[in-house]
Amino acid sequence: MKAHSDELKTFATVIDCGSITAAAEQLGLTPSAVSRALSKLEEKLGTTLLNRTTRRMKLTEEGEFFLENARHILEQMDALEERLALRQQSPAGRLRINAASPFMLHAVVPHIGAFRERYPDIELQLNTNDLNIDLLEQSTDIAIRIGHLADSSLHARPLGSSRLNLLAAPDYLERHGAPTNLEELLGHSLLGFTQPEALNVWPIRHAGGDTLTVDPSLSASSGETLRQLAIGGQGIACLASFMTCDDIRAGRLVRVLPEMTSERRQPIHAVYYRNSQLALRIQCFLDFIQERLAQSLHATG
Repeated sequence: MKAHSDELKTFATVIDCGSITAAAEQLGLTPSAVSRALSKLEEKLGTTLLNRTTRRMKLTEEGEFFLENARHILEQMDALEERLALRQQSPAGRLRINAASPFMLHAVVPHIGAFRERYPDIELQLNTNDLNIDLLEQSTDIAIRIGHLADSSLHARPLGSSRLNLLAAPDYLERHGAPTNLEELLGHSLLGFTQPEALNVWPIRHAGGDTLTVDPSLSASSGETLRQLAIGGQGIACLASFMTCDDIRAGRLVRVLPEMTSERRQPIHAVYYRNSQLALRIQCFLDFIQERLAQSLHATG
């Protein structure tokens, strides 16, 4: 008997996820179904692909050889489907996009209607994580990342940059007074991130330089949570303009110490794995969102 493409995908997913349980969740199957599929594949091939115990899995030499070729076959199948779609000038298929929740809500979601109207055959999945994810483990096609990149295994496409501002609600400043210098700022309720620490480096000019690492009195893992806390009058936050420009225009938030705020911008990139042929649906989204963000980020400063 010959192996089927579904069996190849199951095998590759188990390796990518690192466990049968995680792969089952990714594939929408039960762990027992995934385990049976692996056993059936090994039976068909007449060899052991994985040495499995209750605690770990390890590819056999035959498994490593088979995995390399299975990936190549799956990539060829994806490329064939994309070429067929290209012939029809109608990019299609599932496109999984991941971004931090503030960026997804304020910079991506407003453009999704126009994207779906332009590409009705692309099935979108929008997922949010406030920390960087493993694209393979989360089965993600495109991740949008804010800040400087470190992972060289990913291909990165610049989408623009967004300025950082110190912001607070008008009623908070009325109750506590607007700071006029660094010493007064440090006496306020400062809102910051639980992690990473680099997000608590604020663009403030002072005698020691152009940035200041703050120790927040109230912290959260999400920029959207900090935005809501700032609007609710809980303190002063340092947030990107892409998520706060409407609040500033509406008067929900005002800039704090603008004359001391240095010009610091967060770079924004779309990242994806390097492939010899970029899937058409990915290319379409990258072109679309880059065009839209170029307009919106320019408008927000």
